[in-house]
Amino acid sequence: MKTTIINSDIFEGLDLIPNGSANLIFTDPPYNLKKKYADDISDAWDSDDNYIMWVYKWLDIAIDKLADDGSLYIMNTTQNMPYIDIYLRKKLCVKSRIVWAYDSSGVQARKHFGSLYEPILFCTKHKSKYTFNSEDIMVPAKTGGERKLIDYRKNPPEKYNSFKVPGNVWDFSRVRYKMKEYVNHPSQKPEALLERIVKASSNENDVVLDLFAGTFSMGRVAQRLQREYIGIELSETYCKTGHVRLENSKLILR
Repeated sequence: MKTTIINSDIFEGLDLIPNGSANLIFTDPPYNLKKKYADDISDAWDSDDNYIMWVYKWLDIAIDKLADDGSLYIMNTTQNMPYIDIYLRKKLCVKSRIVWAYDSSGVQARKHFGSLYEPILFCTKHKSKYTFNSEDIMVPAKTGGERKLIDYRKNPPEKYNSFKVPGNVWDFSRVRYKMKEYVNHPSQKPEALLERIVKASSNENDVVLDLFAGTFSMGRVAQRLQREYIGIELSETYCKTGHVRLENSKLILR
């Protein structure tokens, strides 16, 4: 399966992608949290307004790359996502507002309620024509699978379903130091979370376009699930790491 790594900024990288070619777009952009990335890349804008306008600018281009039946998932902070949500509602169909919940690994806030989740938007280009492989992402249902309760409202009574489609609260652990999938990156996402997205919203041989690819964990998932993968990443260091992590990948340096 074809795997391509594009080492460039987001706008140059998107210029290389044909319009309408991506079945699934995943984007986990910088959050404007003043973090430091490899190659002295800074996650800092001079104002929140300028940051949001930058997000809107590349989102407009990314939407053009989406196939007619394609899906887009975007992650961001709790404070930024409302602006992105309102903007995307005018351009795509927002299907789900997902909460990725996780435990704290350090000291939490003492004068307010600390954040223990990140929001994810699931959007589609078409209102009803899109991929959603519900059978591929089933999870155990506590009512039927674990508690084995009977629904006596039915005639005759029957057991509740043992499995169900996940709701919009996803409980996946964050990637920790010394975990097998760990890469030295300040915002690595767990492969289990990415796998649910790929399984649900793409099929074998589909094109998965990963914006701000970072550790290229999405590439590992796409390869494992037999999807074509294209990852765009500004950092040359992370691109070289991805080239090592992904089998038979083509590295394009801009």
